[in-house]
Amino acid sequence: MRRNSANLAFNLTLALLCVGLSGALTSGVARAAGSEPGKDVQADAGPCIAAAADDDKTIDACGALIDNDKATKPDRVKALLARASAYDRKQMIDRAIADYDTVLRLDPSLAAAHNARGELWRRKGDRPKAIMDFGAAVKLNPDHAAAKANYKSLSLELERIGALMAVAGKPSFDCRKARRPVEKTICADPALADLDREIVASTFRTVREAQDPRQARELQRAQDQFIARRNAEFGKPDYDLQKAMRERLQRINGVDGY
Repeated sequence: MRRNSANLAFNLTLALLCVGLSGALTSGVARAAGSEPGKDVQADAGPCIAAAADDDKTIDACGALIDNDKATKPDRVKALLARASAYDRKQMIDRAIADYDTVLRLDPSLAAAHNARGELWRRKGDRPKAIMDFGAAVKLNPDHAAAKANYKSLSLELERIGALMAVAGKPSFDCRKARRPVEKTICADPALADLDREIVASTFRTVREAQDPRQARELQRAQDQFIARRNAEFGKPDYDLQKAMRERLQRINGVDGY
């Protein structure tokens, strides 16, 4: 009886061991056939890059990778760049800038990222930040064609803005020498002063670009006649100085198609 009980216990133990071994083998086979233990599929950059044709999918797939602690820095940078481009195409400028901010914290040496962020700052109207980014891109990569073009065009734009600000509200003549009532009125009104300066500048341009001396004389004569008429008619009840100046400016700029 004791022998039978011992045999029964031995057989039961052997059966349990076999079951355990079978389970272990099955689990091992499953792991070998599937992913490695502890590997997070979200750390794979593949889905993020593959979704490039669909902005919404790019934002979702790359966002999952960006937020994954197991993602490598190069993969996170790629995902941020892809998502920033998607945000840009969707006109979500602030979010795109935020992604470029993160990219450049991770890798400040990326000239293309500086240039892309600069273009976004320019679209937002923040020229100082834009010119800084374009300058940084050119410094990092002097051969970056887009950054060089952006830096040059924005520099010229800033120069023009600075020049305009320097003469804003000032007419073409010295107000300290103004004697006529019409001149004093122009000096006292920034809008009229700007119109006067534009009229004189446009006249100078059209005279300079005239096809022949005769046409140049005719253009200058028309300007002299306008000034004479302005001086004579100013102060009359039916004379509108601003209207007359606007019409004169339009007439000048229409001479050569400007």
